[in-house]
Amino acid sequence: MILEKSLVAYKNRPALVNDIGEKIGITLAGGESFRVREKDIELLHPGPCTLGSLEQELPPADVRAAWELLEGNRVSFQELTELVYGEYTGNTAWAVYRIFKDGLYFSGTLQEIQSRPLEALEAETQKRTEKQRDVAEREAFLERLKARTLQFPEDRRFLHDVEALAYGKTDKSRTLKDLKLPESPQEAHRVLLSAGCWTPWVNPHPLRFGLSPVSAKIPVNPPPGDEDRVDLTHLKAFAIDNSWSNDPDDAISVEGPCLWVHVADPGASILPGSPVDGEARNRGATLYLPEGASLMIAEEALSLYALGMEAVSPALSFKMVLNEAGTIMETDIFRSWVKVRRLTYEEADALLQQEGAEVPELSALFKIAEKNLARRRTAGAVFMEFPEVHIKVSEGQVAIEPVAAHESADMVRECMLLAGEGAAHWALRRRLPFPYVSQETGDLPNVPLRGIAGSYQLRRCMRPRTLSVKPGIHWGLGLDVYTQVTSPLRRYTDLLAHQQIRAFLRQTAPLGEEELILRLGAGEAATLATVQAERASRAHWIAVYLSDKKGSSWEGVLLEKRGNRSLVMIPALGLETQVAVKGDREPNEPVPLTLSSVRIPETDMVFVSE
Repeated sequence: MILEKSLVAYKNRPALVNDIGEKIGITLAGGESFRVREKDIELLHPGPCTLGSLEQELPPADVRAAWELLEGNRVSFQELTELVYGEYTGNTAWAVYRIFKDGLYFSGTLQEIQSRPLEALEAETQKRTEKQRDVAEREAFLERLKARTLQFPEDRRFLHDVEALAYGKTDKSRTLKDLKLPESPQEAHRVLLSAGCWTPWVNPHPLRFGLSPVSAKIPVNPPPGDEDRVDLTHLKAFAIDNSWSNDPDDAISVEGPCLWVHVADPGASILPGSPVDGEARNRGATLYLPEGASLMIAEEALSLYALGMEAVSPALSFKMVLNEAGTIMETDIFRSWVKVRRLTYEEADALLQQEGAEVPELSALFKIAEKNLARRRTAGAVFMEFPEVHIKVSEGQVAIEPVAAHESADMVRECMLLAGEGAAHWALRRRLPFPYVSQETGDLPNVPLRGIAGSYQLRRCMRPRTLSVKPGIHWGLGLDVYTQVTSPLRRYTDLLAHQQIRAFLRQTAPLGEEELILRLGAGEAATLATVQAERASRAHWIAVYLSDKKGSSWEGVLLEKRGNRSLVMIPALGLETQVAVKGDREPNEPVPLTLSSVRIPETDMVFVSE
């Protein structure tokens, strides 16, 4: 029976009853007072008791002996208290209550308490011992981490939560919380570097964007053997790309007034809804990193479909009939066989210098590209030129080299644009549900700046591109209608366009607009993650490259004034950065810079104006 001055437990805390009514008034040891229901408290001693008496020290209790004596019997809480301490007082009652709630030796209720079985006692004891050991080991680990004296590989198990946060797999870290550090991927990265668990050669950014660091694995089937293909091996076809490109998926030919653009044909065996198609859609695009590429489609597909990898390649060939002004008059698409010669931009430029003596078709292709460039310029296309660099990571070295401008690169670009324009008109005339790329008109400055600053100014005016099943003007390219079809090995939306084309050529049902929209949305979302991961990875490797170059000098170019700070480009690094520029400089003027500091986790590189 609960009386005034009875000792009770309220939420596992001792309390003294001070009033009996509809609700019971209690006072906690800290002086707080509450009115509670009787079911919310547990009676420990009827009193009279005082909370101060609970602070009196008791002799050590032989709990193990009480547990052994109680074996097979049930007792009340008072009986257990007397068994453990030999007397039943407020002080001993509170001490035994804590022993009971600990749950190691006894179980049941305060009315019926029994000893736990030996097996359960031993198992719980071992569990607690291991937990205490783990706590001690973790405390020792944290001390070593603070002192930067970790022991590998033993201590690595304690850093799994930090690595998970650094890779973006979680947003929590027990270790960072214990260290009272911000629980962010950047802080996790910094801790891993300072601890010696990671080196600067770990790039966490692809995983942070949910991307796989390895290429697709689902096998791709070869082209169907019974499919009719037009033999175009008599055409001289050139696949022209950077020297480091390993997945050629387009080639060009010329035949009289016709431009041929041959494109790799993985759609021959990658059908909509197939496992390979799903994996490609989830990736969106091939992930190109300085340390290597993570292919959208399994690497084995290159030998089957990449152009010029074998003596003869299957292709989807786009034939554009051009008039004297370079405008497309008619477009046809064929499943084909082609014989492709691979060239680098340097090699193609060198052949051009021979005035077409060896390869007259190449000269004809350059003339087609010149006409298309002039046509787009007249239509209001926007042209920007920024310095480009190629970053390569290999054997513990980061190399950053400028990408030279090549006439053949411009030529290939124009031919690919013609293919995209021709394919868009082809699909539109056939009312085929199709992915179109458009761009709204931007607000150009009345008098744009020249040089790099002018290109930056134009870039800021550009509106985002739109991918839709509805055709529209592409303002930036100066085209009335446009799509992308020349990289089905690298971009999912191009593969999707090929699947629609092939369905039409086979006279089978293509995807409807609603299904096409869903697939476009999924592919574009994945592609966006790829673009972001590539950008973050480039910044990471630039930071690694600069990490041992503090105090080095760099030549910048002023892009835009921004109050006390200005946006500056460093062409040798392909890097844009904000700097407090000294002196009164105008856009495009050189800005001598000194590297002040580098923080790899934040990809933060600070330059100061000289």
